[in-house]
Order: sequence, then C-alpha cells, then structure tokens
Amino acid sequence: MTGNARWQEAISENLAATTVPGFKRTEISFSNLASGFVAPGETGSQIEQGMRYQLPSVRTSTAFSQGEFHATGVPTHVAVEGDGFFEVQLPNGELGYTRNGEFSIGNGGQLVTSQGFPVLSDGGALQLDNTLPGPVAIAADGTVSKGGTARGKLRVVSFNAPEQLTASGGGIWKATNPTLQKTDVTDASLRSGGVEGSNTSAVAEMVGMIHAMRMFEANQKVIQMQDDRMGRAITDLGGTGS
Repeated sequence: MTGNARWQEAISENLAATTVPGFKRTEISFSNLASGFVAPGETGSQIEQGMRYQLPSVRTSTAFSQGEFHATGVPTHVAVEGDGFFEVQLPNGELGYTRNGEFSIGNGGQLVTSQGFPVLSDGGALQLDNTLPGPVAIAADGTVSKGGTARGKLRVVSFNAPEQLTASGGGIWKATNPTLQKTDVTDASLRSGGVEGSNTSAVAEMVGMIHAMRMFEANQKVIQMQDDRMGRAITDLGGTGS
C-alpha cells in the first residue's frame, strides 16, 4: 500500500509537469519478491526469534528518454538531440545539469536558464555583448554568436549512469554520487528555435493512476479481511475460554 501510494504521488508530479520543457518522468518499480515469512539467515526484517518477514521493495527512478521537440521561434531556445545535459552554474557555486533549453539573455548580457542560472560554455559563463547589433544564433554544434560574432560554445556533458543523478527541482540535476563519471559531448547535436518537451504522456499517466488506485484498494481490502478474521478468531476463542 505504501508503494502504491508513492506511485500515485509520482504520477501526480508527472502530470503536473507535462508542459515543463525538458522534464523527465519519475517511474516506480516493484521487486518480484513475494512477501511472507522466510527462514533465518535469508533476507528480510527480523520480527521474531528464528523467523523473518520480508516485503517487496519499491524503487524510484527517472526515465531519461527524449521528449518531442516543440518549436517556439525564439533564437535563444535550444534542445539537445540525443544524450547530454546543458551545464549551468547554481547560486551556491555548484554545477547543475538540465535538459531544459528555455534560455534567455539576462540583464547582465549572460545567457541564463528560465530560473536565471548562467549557462556555461567551454570558457565559463556565456557572456553576450549587448552592444553588438544583430540577433543571437545557436548553431547545431552549440556555438553561440551575436551579430555574427562567436561568443562561445555551449557545454554539453553526459554521464555513465544518468539514473544516479540527484534531482534538484525545476528540471535541474546534480552529480552528487561519487561513482558518476562526466564526459564532454564534443559531437553534440543541438536544435535551436525550440525546446525539448516533457517525456510524460498524460494519457499513460492517467492509466497508471487508475491502476495504482485499484492496486491500493485491493491491498486495503485484503488487510480489512484479515483484520475481520482476526477479530472473529479472538471473539470465538474468548467465548470458548469463558
């Protein structure tokens, strides 16, 4: 029941973020381990001497499958085609990683995310010269130019195990796991003038919500039946003893 409740929470979060660019859906997986008593020495939580009880485990993970491209016509909007994350500078000095390419030019002339975090290039924060005439353009290889003058190349990185990234909110992930290995994507293919949409399907999430609710109700009924059976057994035993 706890696992199904977590499943419903994950579905609610996925549904709420269906319109967020670059959002990656949360998935819930259940182990194929049947619950019940097992012999001593096997896996499980000991609740009685010489006897253990085990429950199926529930695991939360992020699905990093690519979302559809949504054209916006904004020259500073860009999407990564294939694997990779944009690298950004967080307010506390840490590095963050995102698939949300809904970028804009900040007050200081820097290319920033929708939260205002500076977008990093091969030379640090990407600074655009507002005094130069002409529009901003982002090439397929990530080169950002202003008025025909190149100002830097967007830094795109990949990880050996992206599922181990830590979600930081707002479509930002952190590489806090020491086993993660980061690699620069030198042959990244970017598509400007739009953003990557969420990889969440509202229809699929609603189907999952119905399934999770029915599973929760079924387990609830089993507990109620067992509780009623125990109550009758106690009543019958008490009547016999009197």
